[in-house]
Amino acid sequence: MPAWPMPKAPPSFLTPRNPVRAGLLLVVTLLAGCASPPKGVLTPVAQSAPDATEVSILVATTRAPSDNPGLLYSGERGSAVDFNELVISIPPDAGRKIGEVQWPKRLPADPSREFATLSASQFTTLDQVKAWYTRNPSASGRLLIFVHGFNTRYESAVYRFAQIAHDSKTDATPVMFTWPSRGSVFDYGYDKESTNYSRSALEALLAGAAASPDIKDITILAHSMGTWLTMESLRQMAIRNDGVPAKITNVILASPDLDVDVFRQQLADMGPDRPDFTVFVSRDDRALTLSRRISGNVDRLGQIDISNPVYREEFELGGITILDLSALQVGDRLNHSKFAESPEVVKLLGQRLIDGQAVTDQDLGLGAELGATAMSVSNTVGSAAGMAISAPIAILDPKARDTFDAQSKRFGQGLGDTVLGVTTGLTGGSLSPRSCEPGQDSCR
Repeated sequence: MPAWPMPKAPPSFLTPRNPVRAGLLLVVTLLAGCASPPKGVLTPVAQSAPDATEVSILVATTRAPSDNPGLLYSGERGSAVDFNELVISIPPDAGRKIGEVQWPKRLPADPSREFATLSASQFTTLDQVKAWYTRNPSASGRLLIFVHGFNTRYESAVYRFAQIAHDSKTDATPVMFTWPSRGSVFDYGYDKESTNYSRSALEALLAGAAASPDIKDITILAHSMGTWLTMESLRQMAIRNDGVPAKITNVILASPDLDVDVFRQQLADMGPDRPDFTVFVSRDDRALTLSRRISGNVDRLGQIDISNPVYREEFELGGITILDLSALQVGDRLNHSKFAESPEVVKLLGQRLIDGQAVTDQDLGLGAELGATAMSVSNTVGSAAGMAISAPIAILDPKARDTFDAQSKRFGQGLGDTVLGVTTGLTGGSLSPRSCEPGQDSCR
C-alpha cells in the first residue's frame, strides 16, 4: 500500500461559528465522566492467573507503528499492512461482569481481576500468518473478522474484540482488522478518510481468507464507522470480481454509522448474490445523533425506527434482519456499544449470528427472558396491524410471522397475520431506494 502525505489539519471544531460545537461538547462531557485506562496495556505481563482464559487474536492493521511497545501502533496511517498475534488474558467469569472490559487500573495489570496482555508478536512473512491459522483452527472452519469503529485506539480495539470473542463463546477463529483512528472525538473527519484509505487492505484480507482451503465460512462483525469501511470493501470486491466471494456468508453491522441512502446503493452494487445482513439499531444512540447532524441530516442506518412502515417494507423485501436495542439499558453513556456490552446480545452473537444462523423472535422468547412488560397492537401500513413488544430487544426477522401468530393465540388477541416484521427473502437483488409520499418527512 503506498504511503500518502498527511492532510492539513482541519479548522478547530471549537470555533463559535461551527454548527457541531454543541454536539461535540456533549459527547466530550459524556466521555469525560468515564475514567481513562492507563496507556501502554499491550506490554506483556509475566504470567496469567489460575482459571483465566487466554484468547489469541490475529490482527491486521493499516496503522503506523508506535515507538511505545505498550501501544504497538498509533492512530496515523501506515505504508503497509502489518500482521500481529496478540494473546490476551481474561479474568475468570466468576469475578467479572460479562460484556465489560476490565481495564487495568494501573500497570502491570493483575490477570486475576483485569484484562492483561500475555504476548504481542509481529509476523513478517505470509508463512507466519498461515501458521497462526493452523495453530488456531475452528472445528467448523468458521472465521470471525471484526472491524472496529470511530474514536478507537489500537489497544482499545484489541481488548474489546478479545472480550467479544470470549463472552460470545463462539468457536470461530478470531481475526481483527484495525484501521488508523486517532482515538479522539475531534478527529471524525480524519477517521472517516482513514476508512477510505483502508478499503483495499480490508478487501485483500477478505480475499485471502476466502481463498484459503481451510476456511469454510466467514462472518464479518463491524461497528460504527467500521461498517462504512466494511460495506465499501465488499462493494469493491463485488464490482471487481462480479460478486462477493461465496464464503463470506454473514455480515453483522452494529450501530452502523452509515447514510441510509448510501447503504441502499452499496447493497445494489453488490448484486443479488450478497451475504446475509443483520443490523443492530438503537434510536437513542447519541453518537449517531451527532453523526447525522454533521452529515447532511440524513438518517443513519444505526438509528432507524423499525416501526416506520417504509423502512419495514424495504428491509422485509431486502431480506435483512434488524435487531432494535433501543429499550436495552447498558453502561455505555452514548448508547453506541450495546451489541458488545449486553450479556444477552453477546450471547446471541456467539450462539446464533456468528454461526450464520437466523435469530427469530422465538429465540428471544418474545422478551420473556429480557423483561417484556406488555404487548399491544397498533395500525401500521394501510389497514394492516403490527405487534409492538415492550421489551429491550425487538426484531424484524424472516421467521417472525408463525411465532407471532402462535404467541398471539396464547394471549387471546387473535392477531391473524399481524407481525412485527416479515422478511420474505430477496427476489429483486437489492434494497431499492424509495420515494417519500407528500408530507411523509420520516420515510428516509
